[in-house]
Order: sequence, then C-alpha cells, then structure tokens
Amino acid sequence: MIYLPRIERKIEIKASQKLVYDILYDSMNFPVWNIVVNEITEIGPDKFFTKTNVGDMTATIYENIPNERVSSIVDGSPVTKMGEIIVTKGDTVEVNFWCEFENEKDEKMLGKAADIYVQCLKKYTEFIEGGGAPDNYDKKKALKSP
Repeated sequence: MIYLPRIERKIEIKASQKLVYDILYDSMNFPVWNIVVNEITEIGPDKFFTKTNVGDMTATIYENIPNERVSSIVDGSPVTKMGEIIVTKGDTVEVNFWCEFENEKDEKMLGKAADIYVQCLKKYTEFIEGGGAPDNYDKKKALKSP
C-alpha cells in the first residue's frame, strides 16, 4: 500500500455536531462560507465541480457517516483525498480536517489552505449557530475579523 503525504488541522467550534455535519455535507453551500470557493455545480450524485481561487477541481464523496464524517476523492487538484471527522467535545465540536496529496513540495501551500478552510468553517458555523442567516453572511469580512 502506498501512503501519501497528509495534512491535518483540528479546530473547535461552538456548535452542535449535527449543524457542523449539515454544513459540511451541503456542498452546494460552500461558496457562501468558503473564501476559496467561487462556484460549485453538482454533476452527479455526491459529485461536484468546483471553481476556486486556486484552480478548478471535481470532488466525489465516497464516505458519508451522518454527523460523524464526510470524505471525498478529488480530481484536478494537488489534493487526492480530503475529509472531515466531527467529534463532540463537551459544549463544542472538534473538527479534524485532513487531506492527502502526492507532491511533498505542495505541503506548505496546502497547509495554509487547510488553515484558511477550518477558519472559514468555524466562522460560518458559529455565525449560523448564533442565529445568523446564510444570506447575511459575508465570508470576506468574517475571515478578517478576530
């Protein structure tokens, strides 16, 4: 078995496990909260074409355990697989985002992208948990705030 390089980022979010899962599994909503995602199109069951600031890619969900994890195979990106593991930790939820990739020289860039991704997820989820409406969310402004 070949093991690919892997990046993991963990973040605690003040929200329910179900809300975090619902946000992560609602791929069509990614452009609302993910600063890197500009547009997404569903091209099949659990298969999405995504236009991002760093290139276009296709993601196919291959593992979906409600309220626990979502994992995807990725084509057209330095990332080959990615996913999130969601665990309740008292009053918060810990999300472990991971991605696998082939070229070790991409590690620094992908690490920065992973940091941004988990921050975007946290800001949006806590905004929704606090009663905010998705239509009122400004992902650029939210990422700049502390």
